[in-house]
Parts: sequence; structure tokens; C-alpha cells
Amino acid sequence: MTAAVARGARTNLALLALLAGAFLTGWLAFAFAAAPSRWSLVVHATSGFAILALLPWKSIIARRGVRRAQPGRWASILLAVLVLISLLAGFLHSTGLAVNIGPLPAMDYHVGAAIAAVPLVIWHVATRRIRVRTTDLSRRAILRGGAVLGTAALTYATSELVVRAAALPGAARRFTGSYETGSRNPDLLPVSNWMFDPVPSLDTGSWSLRTPGKTWTYEQLASFSDRVTATLDCTGGFYSTQEWSGVRLDRILDGADGSTIRVVSHTGYDRRFPIADASNLLLAMQVGDRPLDAGHGFPARLVAADRRGFWWVKWVVAIDVDDVPHWWQPPFPLQ
Repeated sequence: MTAAVARGARTNLALLALLAGAFLTGWLAFAFAAAPSRWSLVVHATSGFAILALLPWKSIIARRGVRRAQPGRWASILLAVLVLISLLAGFLHSTGLAVNIGPLPAMDYHVGAAIAAVPLVIWHVATRRIRVRTTDLSRRAILRGGAVLGTAALTYATSELVVRAAALPGAARRFTGSYETGSRNPDLLPVSNWMFDPVPSLDTGSWSLRTPGKTWTYEQLASFSDRVTATLDCTGGFYSTQEWSGVRLDRILDGADGSTIRVVSHTGYDRRFPIADASNLLLAMQVGDRPLDAGHGFPARLVAADRRGFWWVKWVVAIDVDDVPHWWQPPFPLQ
């Protein structure tokens, strides 16, 4: 193996590791609305800058591949385009230079391009296998890798300082990377749904909530007045702090036998929680001093403080209690 080919193989191996790390830490950041999200985003951003640092070397490899007219080269080009779109959209979102691109948040382009790239990465690895050799893990190779990561981390830290010094919108991001929108003003609270969930048209006359051993009407639930101030932190890139009112789940599940709460939407969407969380979960009927509207979950939605927005089930029609482990569900809904 020539020195050039060996360097190319190491570059490909490093890029594969960085892409995997960026993808995993990005999704980990999606899962939390607490401190782990911040550290995941630091690693996520550092991985992104490290990928950028390796692009000059990767471009040399890519040009050789294009000249050889290898089968499937267009798929490789598409993969490169998707990675660049994801990197650019992530940069625009994090700095605030373009929180929205056209009708969609920059975060949607960032995440969408990354997801679309996954099958192409798998195909690329399967058809262009990289052999890991002992020299790839030599002291020199490890030091070079450490230098790339160190430079990427320093570049990320510098970019954060520049964003703050220039007073760019990105300086006001929450630790999850989200931007404040419409806090304490329900009129400005954005409407966001998980993937392809439609907004149903429900009315209080026909709607009811099923819990173990009882069915509740809208009027019965509206008679409760539990209140909580909680932050809805959406994976689409915004957060909004509002006052929500309704009924705590421990009040309507009193005596229910089981270890897990399952909250079910009219659309079939559902999420599971430990029964111990019941007193911290609110079935909200109002936001601010007004009833929810359809886009925000009317007649009732779950408020799950300190969890990302996809846990806040909307259009709730049933709350079940069983012994299925609360972790026995996809980390992110699949519908």
C-alpha cells in the first residue's frame, strides 16, 4: 500500500468515526432537556468542526475516485452534498445567522440531511470497506487524531466567543441549542407536531379521557386548577416558557396498579413514564389563561417538565397504567 493510499484510508476511517459520533451525540442531545444535552452538543459541534478540518484531505480522495469513474460515484457525491448541507444548516442555526431557511427551521435541514445520509454512509462502508491496520492505531496516528480534535474543539470554542462578542442571535440559545420564542405569551407559542401527526378536530362534547377504572369528561377535568410553569423545548429548535393549568396525573390515577404510565394521543402517538413521575406530569387544559387551541393539543395535552417536546403528548384520549417497563419504547417515536 502506497503512502498516499494509506493516508486516504486513515482519513476515511477518521471521517467515519466522526460522522458516527456527530450523529449519535446529536440524537442524544435531542433526548434531554437537561444538562446532558449541553455536553452532547459540545461533542456534536466539535465533531462537526473536525469533519470540516478533514475535508481538504477527503477532497483529494474524492477527486481520484471521480476520475476512476467507480460504480456508484453519484451516490458518493450525494452523500457528500448531504453532509455539507447538514454542516451548513447546523452552523447557521447555532450562530443564528439563519434560524429559518425558507418555510422550515434550519434545524430541520440539519437533521433531515443527516438522517438521509445514514443509508448512504452504510452503503459507502459496505461497498468500500476500510481495513483497520495496526499502523492506523499507532502513536503517531493517535497524536494526529488528537491534534485534529483539539483544533476542532478550539475552533468551536472560538466560534462561540465570536458569536457572543458579535451579539449574534446564537448567543441567546438555551443549553439545548434552542431559541426562545413567545415565552409567557400563548399567542406567540409556535405549533409543532412530531413528524407527520395531523392536527385533529376534536370537540368537548364527544371527547373523553379514559383512565384505569374511570372515564372523564372535559368539564370534570376542567374543574381542577393545578398550575405549573414549564418550558416546552422543541427539537425543531425553539423553546417557550408558559404557565399551564389542568390536573396532575397523580390526582386522576390515584390507586391505579402498575409501574408505568402510558399516555396515548388521539392520533395513536404515545409515550411511557415511570409511575413515580405522576405528580410531576400535568394534563393541561389551558395555556396562560385560555383553553388550548387545536394546534397546541386541545382538548388536553401532557406537560412533561424537563423533557423535550416530543414527550408532551397532544390530544390525549387515554392514560393507562401497566407493568411494561417505561424504557420499553423507542427512544424517539417512530410514527
